[in-house]
Amino acid sequence: MAKLIIGIVGENAAGKTTATEYLKNKFNAVTFRFSDMLYDILKRMYIEPNRGNLQMISTILRQNFGDDIMSKVIAKDAKNSTSEIIITEGVRRPSDVPYLKELSNFILIYIKADEQTRFSRLANRGEKPDDAIKTWEDFQKEGLQESEQQILAIAQTANSTIDNNGSLEETYAQLDKIVAQYL
Repeated sequence: MAKLIIGIVGENAAGKTTATEYLKNKFNAVTFRFSDMLYDILKRMYIEPNRGNLQMISTILRQNFGDDIMSKVIAKDAKNSTSEIIITEGVRRPSDVPYLKELSNFILIYIKADEQTRFSRLANRGEKPDDAIKTWEDFQKEGLQESEQQILAIAQTANSTIDNNGSLEETYAQLDKIVAQYL
């Protein structure tokens, strides 16, 4: 079987990690998250991995090593993986896509959810240290950050879109249908 590489794009708290975890569990997929390398750097520097620090280190890396530095790393990781299904979670910029599209059997999935739904999920999930204390205004302001700005443009190029405003079962069914098209 050929390797299937799935890129996942979506706004903050749209359900990217939920979709990734489902695919990992159901299909024994391997995941490469854009944010993992940022977490690694911040952890090594003993800096809190809150959203602001993650965005800052991402901007610093891209400004100093090229806008495509993180996508080159992810594409190499995906290419070198021996897994049959690979998920690249956290596509956020147009420069993230070309290297992935060069890989054979790459598809891009856009996961969307309403803003209020995303805010509610963010407040309840506790993925980042500052999620639980985030206000609606903070959430909206973060949506204006450079790293969030290009997501909708990238979504326009997606092979498939998942509406993640419903139940987990509905989301999983949409994922299953998409994967079945390519396996």
